[in-house]
Amino acid sequence: MTHIWVVDRFEGRLAVLVADDDERQVHVPVAKLPAGTRAGAVLRVPHADGEPRWEAATVDEELRQARLREAEVTLDRLRRRDPGGDVAL
Repeated sequence: MTHIWVVDRFEGRLAVLVADDDERQVHVPVAKLPAGTRAGAVLRVPHADGEPRWEAATVDEELRQARLREAEVTLDRLRRRDPGGDVAL
């Protein structure tokens, strides 16, 4: 079974990853991730016995790009609905 994880940020020698399915966070040593992994990377991580196998993770650049395109579409739609100006409280 393979799960999707997103690299949120780096904290020293650890990467903070967020699970795609339930948004839990884990700290993983950078050395266990694919070479060149960067913040925002989408990783496909095989799981064995319910545990992620970080050393077998692969970067899914196509999925990352698709998600960026989807976010841009959403932002464009929201910008068109924004009347502009200051917010009155």
